[in-house]
Amino acid sequence: MSTAASRPWNAPAWGDAELVSGEAVELDVRAARIGSRVLALLLDVGIQLLFGLLLVALAGLGLAALPHGAIDAATERALLTIGLVLLLVGYPVLFERLNHGRTPGKAAVGLRVVSVDGAPVGVRQSLARALVGVAVEWPGLVLPLLSWVAGVTVMLSDSRGRRLGDLVAGTMVVHTRTATSWRPVPATVPALRGWAYTLDLSRLDPKLALATRQYLARAHLFTGAASDDLALRLWREVATAITPPPPGGLPAAVYLAAVLGERHRRARHRLAEERVLTAALWPRLGLLTEADRPAGPASAPLGVPWPRPAVPGHPGVVAPEPPPTSAPAQSRPAVRPSTVAESDRTPVPDVERAPGRP
Repeated sequence: MSTAASRPWNAPAWGDAELVSGEAVELDVRAARIGSRVLALLLDVGIQLLFGLLLVALAGLGLAALPHGAIDAATERALLTIGLVLLLVGYPVLFERLNHGRTPGKAAVGLRVVSVDGAPVGVRQSLARALVGVAVEWPGLVLPLLSWVAGVTVMLSDSRGRRLGDLVAGTMVVHTRTATSWRPVPATVPALRGWAYTLDLSRLDPKLALATRQYLARAHLFTGAASDDLALRLWREVATAITPPPPGGLPAAVYLAAVLGERHRRARHRLAEERVLTAALWPRLGLLTEADRPAGPASAPLGVPWPRPAVPGHPGVVAPEPPPTSAPAQSRPAVRPSTVAESDRTPVPDVERAPGRP
């Protein structure tokens, strides 16, 4: 047995920004590193050059319309300084305030500037970032070469990839896009469907379930030995949190897919039941669409009850099919069809709750 297989599994470090909201909730976002930030900077520099050329053209047309000698050299230098300030300082401050912390370059790369507590960036923070950047980072008016080396060193040494301007202003740059797209949830193997239905998943940690989900979504990217090792380590963690034990003779990845598929099926079924009850209590607010309704009885393993079509004369209310005698008894809210009064033929919804449920 390898030593790697005996170590506990840790979830992949996607949300490494360590951002905590004001409600003490850790945000699952990833900090931007030097590579993506340099790419965004290059895009912004190109846009700033275009804006600079446009300002120069407009200023040239304006000066050409004035009489000769109306503008002296000092005024021209003042106008040049104002233009540089607008490009180097006003450009990032304006876009970060009006575009939710994103300059055009950051928006193209999928980055955003936020406070270290996850709040939107403020005016003073954007101004501090821009001033520090112009002075010691880019273009670096104070000791350009030395300040560039210092800025790169700070970004590489900081755990969240922050630059000097971020440290002064109390901000950081995070990714707003996920690295990979999610693959479909794996379906339960037919041979394990009966075992998966009887599982007790109450002690399964959501973080461990997320790690399993991420592994199954990326299993096709690993080699055979690495994939088997990761599956074994994950399964040892999952097996200690579920009961009963599975039948033997199958790979660890198959057991993981069965557990995750059953967990997803139960979550979908709970959501469907809540929507059924909501539609019964508030017909106008809880209308069910075809996309919201769960799959038909053919896809329900071991006779799990699924909602039937809508009750005639009462749109939005569906009645769950009674569970078969072979399925284990479970407490589920039942919605009876509407009773019709003989006098006015007006359907009146009636909802029953299982004993012991609020």
